[in-house]
Amino acid sequence: MKKQIIITALALLPIAVLAQQKEITPQMLNQIQNSFENNAADKAIRNAIAGTDIRKLALSQDNLKSIDTHFAIHLKNKGITNQESSGRCWLFTGLNVMRAKAVAKYNLPNLEFSQVYCFFWDQLEKSNLFLQSIIDNADKPIDDQMVSWLFENPLSDGGTFTGVADLVAKYGLVPTDVMPETYSSNNTSHFAEILKLKLREYGLELRELAAKKADTQARKTEMLSTVYRILALNFGVPQTEFDFIRKNEKGENVETEHHTPISFMQKYGDTELISNYIMLMNDPTRDYYKVYEINMDRHVYEGKNWIYVNLPIDEIKEMAVASLKDSNMMYFSCDVAKFLNSKRGLLDLNNYDYESLFGTTFAMDKRQRIATHASGSSHAMTLCGVDFDSNGKTTKWLVENSWGASSGWNGYLIMTDEWFNEYMFRLVINEKYASPKVKKALKTQPIALPAWDPMFLEEE
Repeated sequence: MKKQIIITALALLPIAVLAQQKEITPQMLNQIQNSFENNAADKAIRNAIAGTDIRKLALSQDNLKSIDTHFAIHLKNKGITNQESSGRCWLFTGLNVMRAKAVAKYNLPNLEFSQVYCFFWDQLEKSNLFLQSIIDNADKPIDDQMVSWLFENPLSDGGTFTGVADLVAKYGLVPTDVMPETYSSNNTSHFAEILKLKLREYGLELRELAAKKADTQARKTEMLSTVYRILALNFGVPQTEFDFIRKNEKGENVETEHHTPISFMQKYGDTELISNYIMLMNDPTRDYYKVYEINMDRHVYEGKNWIYVNLPIDEIKEMAVASLKDSNMMYFSCDVAKFLNSKRGLLDLNNYDYESLFGTTFAMDKRQRIATHASGSSHAMTLCGVDFDSNGKTTKWLVENSWGASSGWNGYLIMTDEWFNEYMFRLVINEKYASPKVKKALKTQPIALPAWDPMFLEEE
């Protein structure tokens, strides 16, 4: 009884006094608890949430009308790819963009470049990038921010279009039947943990050798030989030459071609794109019309870091439309999980009504979500369609995904223009579609950003 009297008395304290409390005191807790009415509506919602996915309860019935699947421009590929349980969306997307050009140019019935072939070299190159960076920073203490970041991120299966361009230019391409997927390439998490564990061990050894002024380069080569063996056992050995039977649209044999990966890339890859691409970003937390470069955001040691031009969303849309009108798909990335109705294949801000369910608002804008780490680029897809209203304003967009043909709308996702504004982040275009402002900005010195910058998020 005494305890109840004390708590009741404390609850009568002025709100100004309660507001000064930094910890949760009994009187503050009493005020919080009393704010929850626990009325009939609250009980009904609590009972529903107890055994149901929140998304099902928040699914807006007002937004379940039929989806308009007509697009004024819809560039079609042949065959939806599937990255399975891996973080290789960046690689699937980059290769999907390039194969679309080859299918159209040579009138092929289908074509799929081997993702695991490129991924093999990606993991070897990232291993070298890590080991060499450990050597380059060996004079720094192990708790230095760069050294700490390196050991935290020795490599990953994520990436960006920069990696696609650098890897394809260096190692070429092969068709998927020359080097098919394996269990480890489709399920990368366990393999990655094993390889990262070995790389961290090697990193410590290289620091010790550097401190003794020993030959770190010779030892690094031996380490990479072990990495190569691990990769070969998981993914197979990359072919150095092969035969490719080119077929016409009817599936009839046209010619048997003998290729190396480089010669195959030169004929069937998009050499123009990988030599003349520009990366655009919409990040309202930073100044527009500026160029930014993220340190260590690359796949190959001698390759390019992620360099992008930050632009208002409407200007990115203009260049995207120009590319689509010229029959060129694009590498596109976004925060795909936000307001995604995966069954319908629809990205729409009105898909879920969390505000009505919980009786509160979620009012942050794009700038605030980025600044508080609530949103960022998480997934890459192939931008292949757009639709307009009667005034020529964009109304919705279409992306080819890499989650299989049964995912979404026949393997595609449809985005409303409003969703595009809020959750689109990156787009890769051929430089010929760049506006004068973009070309002018690219002549300026990039603003350097550290490897641990919040926007250093590799698409998965």
